[in-house]
Amino acid sequence: MIPDFGKNVEEQPEPYTATVKGNIPSWLQGTLLRNGPGLFSVGETTYNHWFDGMALMHSFTFKGGDVIYRSRYLKGDTYKANMAAQRIVVSEMGTMAYPDPSKNFIVKAITFLNHTVPDFTDNGGSNFIRYGSDYFATSETNYIRKIDPVTLETQDKVDYLKYIAVNVASSHPHYDREGNTFNMGTSIAEKGKTKFTLFKVPAVSEKGPGKSKDACPLKSVEVVCTIPCRSLLSPSYYHSFGMTDNYFIFIEQPFKLDIVKMATAYMRGVNWASCLKFFPEETTLIHLIDRKTGKEVGTKYYTGTMIVYHHVNAFEEDGHVVFDVIAYPDNSLYDMFYLSKPQETTKSQTSDYHKPTYKRFALPVHSDMGSKVGDDLVKTRCTKASAVLEKDGKLLCQPEVLCDGLELPRINYDVNGKRHRFIYGSCAEMSAVSTEIGKMDLETKELVRWSEQNCWPSEPVFIPRPNGDSEDDGVVVTSVINKNPGQSGFILVLDGKMFKEVARAYVNTDLHMDMHGYFIPHGN
Repeated sequence: MIPDFGKNVEEQPEPYTATVKGNIPSWLQGTLLRNGPGLFSVGETTYNHWFDGMALMHSFTFKGGDVIYRSRYLKGDTYKANMAAQRIVVSEMGTMAYPDPSKNFIVKAITFLNHTVPDFTDNGGSNFIRYGSDYFATSETNYIRKIDPVTLETQDKVDYLKYIAVNVASSHPHYDREGNTFNMGTSIAEKGKTKFTLFKVPAVSEKGPGKSKDACPLKSVEVVCTIPCRSLLSPSYYHSFGMTDNYFIFIEQPFKLDIVKMATAYMRGVNWASCLKFFPEETTLIHLIDRKTGKEVGTKYYTGTMIVYHHVNAFEEDGHVVFDVIAYPDNSLYDMFYLSKPQETTKSQTSDYHKPTYKRFALPVHSDMGSKVGDDLVKTRCTKASAVLEKDGKLLCQPEVLCDGLELPRINYDVNGKRHRFIYGSCAEMSAVSTEIGKMDLETKELVRWSEQNCWPSEPVFIPRPNGDSEDDGVVVTSVINKNPGQSGFILVLDGKMFKEVARAYVNTDLHMDMHGYFIPHGN
């Protein structure tokens, strides 16, 4: 039985104590937040793309061996406008909303102008971000929504543009050990330039006379560096980036947003997603930024054509920056999630689906002065990746392929920026919609899987045991859609080392396919 991924889901705002089978470790104390689309039709109107659905937030609170579940829709301006009109009136990336035919000319004209210079949605259904001590639901527009991580109530609307010149921003930030948050955004034609902006939001906002404890943490935002875009009106799309103790890694890929076409999309009767174009003849640029100076290193790196949504991790070794990504040969993944396709792709691999590849790159930070054209400058033994010196001084980087068919990668974030051994992810060999999750050992190349008949697990999240004795000492938690007769959805807890079930908690409701999760330890 295949789930209907485009079916509207009811929220459950009242806390529900799940039925636990097995024993949840006593040290597991905190809340797992998960986010994803849950409402796909309003009145007689329907979203075209799964990513466009109205954001439904879930929380699973682990306390004293129990699990408390609740869910709420993100009730931002987009949600309220759609509900008031009882139709979709705010456009999303894959669905352009047009005025009700009964509306008068003035209303239609205003709607047209609003789409020529788009005011994006605040439907943050992709992930959660922590800035300072606040938590925000986010997608990739300039709007994020503060939420209460306990009740899941929707709070302040925050516009990045009031604090920093970015029109879109990543929903996959990084956090350092001091609690600072680092993220990337794109400034489109700001002062005649289009650029990528890396910024930092300090862990604790400055407090002083006249400053409220409730002040938005973005008021203390700092620009770390800017990177000029190689094409003024076609900035590259990106979903994440890499970070080590001393460097940032940003991939400028040949998957671009055409700003001119975007401004005319409404008039032409197409969605904004159609303005994203893949350029298979172009190379992929790799930017390495020094965290201390905010400058790119002198060496220029590039690789062949690829599209990356998720970085896995990055680390420094033997004078190299090594980074891992999940890569695709083209942009067909987005098309797999038009609502007419997910159910088809769970049955068998379709002709237009390309499974992801786990790739490892190595960037020599300092070139050997005695190197000759054609020399491979990678000297570290931790990878078979290469970086070949070319006549113009650039390095052509070829990756080592570590495995195929793994997506939504998660690691023990305590080793983020350090060399890691284990990766947890969704097994996506046959379809963009996974029925299995796995643990990959990069040393032995062993992949251990978990699956159960008629079950669809979400992205697995690793939670380390406090003072654990190894990288994989902890648990892996995933929410599971369960279509076995008479059974409800459940949160699954696997032992991080053995990847075997230790407990599950049935939540007495139908869960749905979501995107990403964020774990908040008790006391944070």
